[in-house]
Amino acid sequence: MGLTVERSHGREVEESRYQRGVRHLCDAGIERIPRKYVFPVSERPDLGTERSDVCYGSSRTLKLPVIDFAQLQGSNRSQVLERLANACEEYGFFQLVNHGIPSEVTEEMGRVGRRFFELPYEERCKYMNPDMRSPVRYGTSFNQNNDQIFCWRDFLKLSCHPLPQHLPSWPSNPPDLREIAANYSLKTKFLYLKLLEVIRESLGVKETAPKSAEDHESNQMARDLENGSQIIMVNCYPACPEPNLTLGLPPHSDYGMLTLLLQDESVRGLQIHHGGRWVTLEQIPNSFVVNVGDHLEIFSNGRFKSVLHRVLVNPSLTRISIASLHTLSFDSTVRPLPKLIDEANPRCYKDTDFASFLHHISSVGHKGKNFLDTRKLT
Repeated sequence: MGLTVERSHGREVEESRYQRGVRHLCDAGIERIPRKYVFPVSERPDLGTERSDVCYGSSRTLKLPVIDFAQLQGSNRSQVLERLANACEEYGFFQLVNHGIPSEVTEEMGRVGRRFFELPYEERCKYMNPDMRSPVRYGTSFNQNNDQIFCWRDFLKLSCHPLPQHLPSWPSNPPDLREIAANYSLKTKFLYLKLLEVIRESLGVKETAPKSAEDHESNQMARDLENGSQIIMVNCYPACPEPNLTLGLPPHSDYGMLTLLLQDESVRGLQIHHGGRWVTLEQIPNSFVVNVGDHLEIFSNGRFKSVLHRVLVNPSLTRISIASLHTLSFDSTVRPLPKLIDEANPRCYKDTDFASFLHHISSVGHKGKNFLDTRKLT
């Protein structure tokens, strides 16, 4: 009996250690990763190629379609719209250049994010919270409440809308984090709204004076999107002694409309599943990687695809990335646009909302595209 209690206490102590995050684990000094982070063989990166892929580059890289945002204002608009639609249909991802956000803004955001994770654990842990609904949260793994195997990742989540409501609860250390992150959130939200207009146009839908109930519903959905949710996720993937055994993030799709990702230009790691295999994305300086989320796949009635992606880790370098996730407000419903449904293109998805997503990942976890699969009608 005493031995059983002792073992149980030992497991609880070990579990508590993992809940403090990967950075805390690394600060203590490790040469091998704990079993808690070791993925099954079938889910690990390819031992022969993926490690070199992240560190030194390999043949398994992919250059995404490049969308020049500035060209949308010129005579090439129709061609750019066509390229955008093709990218969303075939890749679910694209690189956005000439987006109008100054490099100083993105570089400052990357630096302040890195400095947050370099703070002592006692400072970072002030924002630890197991509640996924918490507007400000420092956490680890993917869903640390349910994950049987932990990912090699810590994160800082910042809810951004409405900004005046959430800003006072953001970390006050580093001292300039609030100012820098607030500026970044406003600029990425503005860019998202402009992108959304373009994406609606690429789907053949523009906001017009409503002539029917269908027009009114489409325009209302557009307004809901403008007033929707924005979450900034600052991701930290510490250097890993055994990167071939684990993942920074497992294969998943994003739940929202669009994600604007600011990559670490010095360390590769993001992969997408394309053409039946995992490929590492090539990086373009001062660009955003933009990807279609589950809500946009529903919104487009399946024309645009949310695509599986994952993150690899590096043996010697810490990687920082900043995701700006955008979708409708938490109490709004997303459904296929009525104008995209007809006899030849029947409705493919049920209505859904953010509450349904949270309930799903809280009860069964979020793996692959399993949430979106529950919303399909056919």
